[in-house]
Amino acid sequence: MSAPIAPAVTATATGRSVAGRSTAPGVLDVLRAEGIKLTTLRSLWITPALAALLTAGVGTAVAAAVGGVDAGLTDDPGVGVHYGLNFGQAALACFGILLLGQEFETRMIGVSLAAVPRRGRLYGAKLAVGALVALGVGAVGTAGSFTGYAALAPGAWDGPAFVRSATAGVLYPVLLTVLCLGLTAVMRNLTAAMGLLVPSIFLLSPLLSGVPGVRHVVQFLPDRAGQYALRYADDPAVPYGHWTALLIMALWSAAAAYGGLRSIRRHAA
Repeated sequence: MSAPIAPAVTATATGRSVAGRSTAPGVLDVLRAEGIKLTTLRSLWITPALAALLTAGVGTAVAAAVGGVDAGLTDDPGVGVHYGLNFGQAALACFGILLLGQEFETRMIGVSLAAVPRRGRLYGAKLAVGALVALGVGAVGTAGSFTGYAALAPGAWDGPAFVRSATAGVLYPVLLTVLCLGLTAVMRNLTAAMGLLVPSIFLLSPLLSGVPGVRHVVQFLPDRAGQYALRYADDPAVPYGHWTALLIMALWSAAAAYGGLRSIRRHAA
């Protein structure tokens, strides 16, 4: 896996030359190199493609199978429309982790940091590329989910909550990818990130919800807040609104991104 990375990273080191000395690569050079990595390494483009497919496909398949008879999928269209995202988010989490974690795993992070001495620029380029790809996944997955679900269980396009839910569906993958990439930078270990972050998306909130005295705190975890932002209906048990839920997840992602930046700057290449 490391073979395709070196040329892509080294390409950024060519930069410009001033008075016979090479300068640090520019922002566009670093972004271009990260784009080359994305298209060169199979895992980095298969995982977001799989996320989009699962997000749109699973929701449509479930609507086709039980959408007409299961009230749980039709009372709140947001639950049915975004049902596939429950599966697609696992691939998105892996994508965010692999964007940086693979370089720690293969020790190529040292080459990357040597090629791009400004560590914030390298880290920012990874965040930008990951967020852009995740935005595409969110747009394609959300459009496919709404189209497929509405064709089989009408009602997804109605009501003022539609725009809010669709916006959350597009932004949720972006925030999740940034969150996972930032936490991976903090851990600096691919195995640890995969072993801790991916299960946490599915298991942490449900497990903590059963613990007395902790249930109210669980509602402020990023996955719970993000999922609530996708819904149409209000829940009296949730102490904030849908737009606030999206903001809560964004704050978690911003905190993780900042923590990752601090970690990258302190990393001994």
